[in-house]
Amino acid sequence: MLIGFEIENWMSYKGKTEFSMIASRERQHGERVPKIPKFQSRILPIASIYGGNASGKTNFFKAIDFVKDFVVEGTKPDSMILCEPFRLDNESADKPTSFKTVMLIDEVIYDYSFSVTRKAVINERLVQITSTNEKVLYDRKDGNPNFHKSLKRDGLLKFAFMGTRPNQLFLTNSVSQSVDTFRNVYDWFKNTLVLIAPDARFGRYESFFDDSDPLFKKMNTILSQLDTGIASLKYINVPFDSIPIPEQIKIKLKEDISDKTVAKLHSPDTSERYIVMRVDGELIAKKLVAYHKNKSGSDEKFEFQQESDGSLRVIDLLPSFIRLSEFNSNRVIIVDELNRSLHTQLTKQLIRCYLANCDEKYRSQLLFTTHDLLLMDQQLLRRDEMWAADRDEEGISSLRAFIEFKEIRYDKDIMKSYLQGRLGGIPKITLKKDKVLNDRKC
Repeated sequence: MLIGFEIENWMSYKGKTEFSMIASRERQHGERVPKIPKFQSRILPIASIYGGNASGKTNFFKAIDFVKDFVVEGTKPDSMILCEPFRLDNESADKPTSFKTVMLIDEVIYDYSFSVTRKAVINERLVQITSTNEKVLYDRKDGNPNFHKSLKRDGLLKFAFMGTRPNQLFLTNSVSQSVDTFRNVYDWFKNTLVLIAPDARFGRYESFFDDSDPLFKKMNTILSQLDTGIASLKYINVPFDSIPIPEQIKIKLKEDISDKTVAKLHSPDTSERYIVMRVDGELIAKKLVAYHKNKSGSDEKFEFQQESDGSLRVIDLLPSFIRLSEFNSNRVIIVDELNRSLHTQLTKQLIRCYLANCDEKYRSQLLFTTHDLLLMDQQLLRRDEMWAADRDEEGISSLRAFIEFKEIRYDKDIMKSYLQGRLGGIPKITLKKDKVLNDRKC
């Protein structure tokens, strides 16, 4: 579970900005908030971030995405670190960008932080926190790993640190060198943390080419209930040469695909999804299509390019919501612009279905940014689960949870207070119609 995330000097966030999933003393919807008995605390299963355009919602999403990519993928030997410091003053560009992620892994808390410039990692620190003590596993600074005394005699760790480049995280390099001491933290970023951008495409559609896969059945069951018009998704065989991709990619696929590999292809122009595999030495291509019921009750095939943006967005999002509902799931899924192309009622239903599975022992989480103010509903979300991103006159973004506003009661119309500007996070529009637009059009 994600407990907290901090950023400093990143894009529109200049100073230290803290985001927390620790539950407050709010009683509303308390039955669905997971308890962590060892730490006598509760961690929220959901969080929403509202705000005007360019307020910092997506920049916050990009910060987490950067951390995940930097940990999991790392850097090439001579490459720059793709951090984005605050640019609207003369000092911040030369200062490090800092991140801190606090996470719960197997009922143990880990506090992982690092600071970077475009050229190098300035410092890196991993702390293990149990119910009885706090242990700094390593504290990388001034070119030294500063291992905890219990790790100082570990020769493999020392060897891995010696091979860590200035532009590389020690956590990343230790795992790449087959040192498993901190692999659980690395695996949390790689496998547990899932980020879905507004233009992200459904990453597990290969499941639909095996109708025995549980995801295949669940997706088709849910899709038929969400008023998309889609009765089911199925696959059809297509000639490999008919796939609309450049010829050089086809040649590379023919060379690279073995009997044990499956290539997933997505056509951005038509939204079509394909998989390519080799069976008995031959390349086989399959395409995912949708079926609608016609007036007589028979199946009518639709290409994905014939489906609405909303239907495609549902198809892209549903696998993640299904994963969240799986037994013993521990996914942390973060969605930027959850409501893109979706009707409010549909978005609310997806959230309600997720929250219906949450209880004191639950360990998955859903975080999302949105412009949909109808989701700002205390019958759906707690005050500590709603945040506003705001940007001041100097272009500096900030985050604030609604629970911090003491005058906002649990039974109050929170959307009305938000639109009145009492919670921040609304656009500051200064458009003068007499100078910019024709009066009649205003």
